[in-house]
Amino acid sequence: MSASDPTPAGGANPLAEGPADPEHDPTAAYALERGYVESLTARLVATSGETVQVFSPLNGAPLAHVPQSSETDVAEAFARARRAQAAWAQTSLDHRAAMLLRLHDLVLDRQEEIIDLIVWESGKARKHAFDEPLHIALTARYYGRTAHQHLDTKRKLGIVPGLTRVEVNQVPKGVVGIISPWNYPFTMALCDGLPALLAGNAVVAKPDAQTMLSALLAAQLLEEAGFPKDLWQVVAGAGSEVGPQIIGRADYICFTGSTATGKLVARGCADRLIGASLELGGKNPLLVLRDADLEKAAEGAVRASFSNAGQLCVSMERLFVADQVYDRFVERFVARTEAMTLGATLDWGNDMGSLISEAQLRTVTAHVDDAVAKGARVLAGGRARPDLGPYFYEPTILEGVTPDMTCFGNETFGPVVSLYRFHDEADAVSRANEGDYGLNGSIYSQDGARARAIARHVKCGTVNINEAFGATFASVDSPMGGMRQSGQGRRQGSEGVLRYTESQSVATQRLIRFAPMLGMSDETYGKVMTANLRLMKKLGRA
Repeated sequence: MSASDPTPAGGANPLAEGPADPEHDPTAAYALERGYVESLTARLVATSGETVQVFSPLNGAPLAHVPQSSETDVAEAFARARRAQAAWAQTSLDHRAAMLLRLHDLVLDRQEEIIDLIVWESGKARKHAFDEPLHIALTARYYGRTAHQHLDTKRKLGIVPGLTRVEVNQVPKGVVGIISPWNYPFTMALCDGLPALLAGNAVVAKPDAQTMLSALLAAQLLEEAGFPKDLWQVVAGAGSEVGPQIIGRADYICFTGSTATGKLVARGCADRLIGASLELGGKNPLLVLRDADLEKAAEGAVRASFSNAGQLCVSMERLFVADQVYDRFVERFVARTEAMTLGATLDWGNDMGSLISEAQLRTVTAHVDDAVAKGARVLAGGRARPDLGPYFYEPTILEGVTPDMTCFGNETFGPVVSLYRFHDEADAVSRANEGDYGLNGSIYSQDGARARAIARHVKCGTVNINEAFGATFASVDSPMGGMRQSGQGRRQGSEGVLRYTESQSVATQRLIRFAPMLGMSDETYGKVMTANLRLMKKLGRA
């Protein structure tokens, strides 16, 4: 996503032309204390003299002028990170883990500040903003408690029992480049970097331009938790300019964003033969089976489809419902959707907030208008709500969506979901697997064993049973990521930390060598080794 427009929608630039009366015009004065903003933006490695002004999607109020990084700044960020990483890699694993556990407490203690900033920058409902410090606390505690499980040196089988000792070390890659999106600006800025730090790496991060302040607050909290300041560098700028500079210098890349951009990132990493983990787009399916608890399914479908106004990589955009329960489910789903409260406030109590930008609003509007023009029916929502805020759009349910409609196979990334009937469950799975994406899926059924069996046939990296996405995403011991064009690599669990390491095998040999000994010929050596292989198999050894 690009930076916010230089002026709020429909309004003049209050800094350039002079503010109106802030009592009546929310765009007339800064929403955040200037000193607070400057304490955050001072963390940027940015000396170009250029800035980008950003505004809140809640009401168009200006938030900050964000300094922009030059190519020289990116190079300097990597130089600082490499110096810090050399020292950090020598610290004990227990020391690094203790920092994560301190961060856990700090994030929970400062959650109100964190949530306020997230809401100002993203426009999301407060209850959805709460998910972000919650997820970071879970991630920090998990890796702080399981550090040795993932990263301790491990013994492996040697070729000669008792005489060959093999150990595998996990060696940090060096400096990790993290390019994070705007939709979960605190979580996505930080969660992938925590295991990188635990493994002994440094990080150079480029958050999205629209939500830079939340990411800078995350960096500030790392330092307050005890991590060395230079270990986590933050740069700012257009992704098309700064992204290639990061890819050209990093030892590993972690990217979350669109599939189209992810392919460009993958090509850049391939040219340098460095690894990358990519969490990309999705057109995620939810299946309501004939034996589902319909009240639970309807409640879950609302969260699945409209959390964060649908701007969630793992949210559902396709609902497949069994014929036997279709009408009863739709009645409940529509009623719950129409009862949702929308609002542009920092307070608790809203069920859904704003879209992030004018560009996102245009995409959502275009998808719905195209579907309606081609015959789809709107069961709920279907219109923008400028009376609430510049980028609000109602939670929308569509029926009768066909393959010729843009929203059928393309990710909307907004509060729009399409309903489809099915009779045969195998057909439902086949339709759920259509297209190129495979990020997240959901199945509602009162028969857990049957639902889990069906899940094995759903081509998604995560599948939730009787839940939208929270069960997998919040269970940080399990890997999370996409199949097919929804990405490669995994965050969370062992895979989430081991991606930032190189596996190094160290073998110590005693008494014998792998060559003829004691005057034996090459032929005799070959026969002895062959006999040894047969013996090992007979003894059941791997």
